[in-house]
Amino acid sequence: METPGNLFVVAAPSGTGKSSLVNALLELDSHLAVSVSHTTRAPRGQEQQGREYHFIDEPQFRGMVERGEFFEWAQVHGNLYGTSRLSIEDRLRGGQDIVLEIDWQGALQIKKLFPDAVLIFILPPNWQELLQRLQRRGEDGHEVIEQRMANARLEVAQARHFDFVIINALFEMALFDLKTIVHSQRLKYAAQRRHRPQVFAALDLN
Repeated sequence: METPGNLFVVAAPSGTGKSSLVNALLELDSHLAVSVSHTTRAPRGQEQQGREYHFIDEPQFRGMVERGEFFEWAQVHGNLYGTSRLSIEDRLRGGQDIVLEIDWQGALQIKKLFPDAVLIFILPPNWQELLQRLQRRGEDGHEVIEQRMANARLEVAQARHFDFVIINALFEMALFDLKTIVHSQRLKYAAQRRHRPQVFAALDLN
């Protein structure tokens, strides 16, 4: 599926700063929109229905899977997460650039369905820093944090399958790197041809 819009997929272990980076990018880039995923997990903190996630129960989620309504879906930390196929495809066809925050499993699923998708993995600078970030969040107990750290080791090993890797040691630098990736993708020949076909046609470029 070739579309004028670009699809950016960002994955990272919990506590790496993925959501903060994406939210900061969205504030700076008016041409970029985030896709809100569906999940069976309960809202955390100040999360709101339809803003961070569409919160649904497992039977509803399984029904959407059976009807083929997800672009991708995966089980993460015991909960189900999925990306609506219809909302993504419609927006990309309309020329909008979309960013997804999803698990690495979903990212690799999307790459198979949408080869033009740009996969970005966020890494922590080291394991100790990741542990401290999870502890500072104050959202999880000791056992949950231990499980997230164990999962992180498995997740980080998948970074080699991604197009770009950002090390989030300093937030401002990581945000600059993320902005650079997005801007560079928009300037690629294939992306420009999809987004500005009238210019390429006028110049007899194919």
